[in-house]
Amino acid sequence: MADKHAERRGEHDLAAPGPDRIRNVVLVGPSQSGKTSLVEALLAHARVITRAGSTADGTTVCDTEDAEKSHGRSISLAVAPLVHRGVKVNLVDTPGYVDFVGDLRAGLRAADCALFVVAANEEVDEATRTLWRECAEVGMPRAVVVSKLDHPRADVDAVVAQARAALDGKVLPVYVAGPDGVSGLTGLITGGDGTDDPRRGELIEAIIEESEDEDLMDRYVGGEEIDATVLVKDLETAVARASFHPVIPVCGATGVGLAELLDLCVDGFPSPLEHTSPDVFTPAGASVGVVACDPGGPLVAEVVKTAGDPYVGRISLVRVFSGTLDPDTPVHVSGHFSSFFADGAGHEDHDEDERIGALGHPFGATQVPAARVVAGDLGTVARLSRAETGDTLSAVDRPLVLKPWSMPDPLLPVAIEAATRSDEDKLSQALARLAAEDPSLRVEHNAETGQLVLWVMGEAHADVVLERLAARHGVSVEQRELLVPLRECLAGPGRGHGRHVKQSGGHGQYAICDLEVEPLPEGSGFEFVDKVVGGAVPRSYIPSVEKGVRGQLERGLRNGYPVVDLRVTLVDGKAHSVDSSDMAFQSAGALALREAAEVAGVAMLEPYDEVRVLVPDDLVGPVMSDLSARRGRLLGNDNVEGGRTLVTAHVPQRELVRYAVDLRAATRGAGTFTRTFAHYEAMPEEQARQVTPRLHH
Repeated sequence: MADKHAERRGEHDLAAPGPDRIRNVVLVGPSQSGKTSLVEALLAHARVITRAGSTADGTTVCDTEDAEKSHGRSISLAVAPLVHRGVKVNLVDTPGYVDFVGDLRAGLRAADCALFVVAANEEVDEATRTLWRECAEVGMPRAVVVSKLDHPRADVDAVVAQARAALDGKVLPVYVAGPDGVSGLTGLITGGDGTDDPRRGELIEAIIEESEDEDLMDRYVGGEEIDATVLVKDLETAVARASFHPVIPVCGATGVGLAELLDLCVDGFPSPLEHTSPDVFTPAGASVGVVACDPGGPLVAEVVKTAGDPYVGRISLVRVFSGTLDPDTPVHVSGHFSSFFADGAGHEDHDEDERIGALGHPFGATQVPAARVVAGDLGTVARLSRAETGDTLSAVDRPLVLKPWSMPDPLLPVAIEAATRSDEDKLSQALARLAAEDPSLRVEHNAETGQLVLWVMGEAHADVVLERLAARHGVSVEQRELLVPLRECLAGPGRGHGRHVKQSGGHGQYAICDLEVEPLPEGSGFEFVDKVVGGAVPRSYIPSVEKGVRGQLERGLRNGYPVVDLRVTLVDGKAHSVDSSDMAFQSAGALALREAAEVAGVAMLEPYDEVRVLVPDDLVGPVMSDLSARRGRLLGNDNVEGGRTLVTAHVPQRELVRYAVDLRAATRGAGTFTRTFAHYEAMPEEQARQVTPRLHH
């Protein structure tokens, strides 16, 4: 395998000499924009592979288990390196489908700059703007690549105009395509035939302005002809500040723009030396600040992706921010998500010492053996059995923790159960492994409903998780209707008489008690009051009555759901000197409560979430109407920059089970939402009559 890789790479050595000769470039863009095809075209252009889509030994580069596809969509990030003009360029291909935003964010963490790919035959829609905002939120320097120039409906000028109008910051072409779109490019910085193009002056002014080179601006305004090498240097500064975004048309099929794009990556993109590392802390939470990208510095690396390999076990893709990874050396593995995320996102905190296994440079689903991985580079580590996505690798004698990147919040619940007893035995371990690989998957064992719930990003994500359970771990599961944890409460006051008297020979059972019940305000809980006078119920049996009442409250009074917010007052009763007992008064208390509930009436309570929906302004009306149709109570809306509105409402959880899917469909992927528990509220009687009684095991 190593020889085949060496053969196809030829003179291209993937072991970078130092951080200054590395460019980590993530490709971002909507599904079907041509990102994966562009990666393959760039690899073929650099002669890393013989032709786009395959390697010299016949394997594919990006369409692999590490870059899985679902319904034609790439759903997992993949890394492919090439060498251009002596600089190693790590191309990180990310999914464009919204269900797999977790891999997108991992790719943004692994890279120092981005190629934002839009197709020349498509519009810059709201889903594209959403991806652009993902880049902007982490301050990612980026250039815009207009792909598919050879498409019959390609219109480069129209797409560039849309991009300039829709995407924040200065978005200007540095190259322009010929009249037919595929005959070649003209550079606006280097001049030549493009010297008289009016776009050249606008470009030069934007580069100088965004690089804040006042001296050069004075020279330019004074009429001096600026040398192209000086402009390229300022271009790199402007791009690194993430305020200027050069545009370049590229056609992977014909090769137009590939060389220019690689030149832009080398000359116009920052190296790892210019990209500030995430904040660093000790496991105890003390700030260390940031670390320099120095191969001789303290080891600080991060697991940006984990994957299972049937032959070598777990493979960890790591970004080295400082120091050098050497094989067969011990490292400290730290994961401390709770220190950074108040909602508990991510995995459980842990600290482990492990030994580095074989190192490699990622190449799609394969790994090219590596002697070491230096600061600024990406590499793979074999057999880190305890390392999870988002963990930090550091020296055993100096453990450190990187502040993790923001994890996406999975909002689609899927209830499952094992298909067979054999599957049940393997299910927990298999889900634990999948969750360690995928931070956007959350596994919940709901104690109230007894269900196992997978929280996923969407239906495609759910399909992938279930497919991986079956294919990788041999576990079959069946989906079930999601149960919502309901409550019961009394509709009014009432009085009940509990008589538990039995005589069947020998020791009998005798207990009588009278209870008064009344509902309490929401959140008050349960109160038990003793108002017995004259010793009608002996003091030793009063706790027994309370215990019987509490047990009945747990078992429910109507459909088997817990009863809440209730005051129960014991007012009278009778006991027998021989036949009364603890169990008898427990039974009498439960009987009295059930009789009182029949008098008072029992209402069903359902949980409500506060839902905050962020949508483009033109979709506010339909979204608000939909929330109202879900029995939601609208609380208001606020304007947000970028032509968006934040709609807030309280909505029953029963109406939100598929909201992640429905909102995406209704807004064409432009709407997002968050949800947090708000309160319990009485369920309409029509809805309450449809509730399935809860079974107690």
